[in-house]
Amino acid sequence: METTKFEIVSAQSSINWTGKKVTGAHNGTIGIKSGSLTLNDGTLINGEFIIDTTSIVILDITDPATNAQFAGHLFSEDFFAIDQFPEAKFTITAVDETSKDNTLITGDLTIKGITHPVIFAAGVEVNGNTLTASGKIFIDRTKYNMKFRSGNFFTNLGDTLIYNEFELDVNLTASLTA
Repeated sequence: METTKFEIVSAQSSINWTGKKVTGAHNGTIGIKSGSLTLNDGTLINGEFIIDTTSIVILDITDPATNAQFAGHLFSEDFFAIDQFPEAKFTITAVDETSKDNTLITGDLTIKGITHPVIFAAGVEVNGNTLTASGKIFIDRTKYNMKFRSGNFFTNLGDTLIYNEFELDVNLTASLTA
């Protein structure tokens, strides 16, 4: 049994986010600060990565003033509370390689100091000294105390309702450690 560890290359890894509301959607990126993935005989067995919540960027709002206002709101207590919680974390707790091309990953996602399990399908590929992994994670923001304009907590929101679920499209690139 050969165990190999790969360090995530932050500059080559990314998270694209999408949040939806009644009248449309917003999207952007969030940086990955650090992390690692461990394989045993070529199969992913564990890992974790740190998300830099201070790096949230909004891509669909081009007006600088509106973009800054929206970013300030995402950074506030209503959403990510980055002053108190500048990082989020994902830790793999179980891996089920259902096929060569499909891996079911279970892990703990911590946002704002609150941890909940998530399960998602991922593609994991090793090519020489480089590992790439990608998957789409759907998250109920209300589980992490992000209740702003949620229909679960407020009534009569009309077209100002923000859907509870948002998605993270995670793309990791990691290099074999010596």
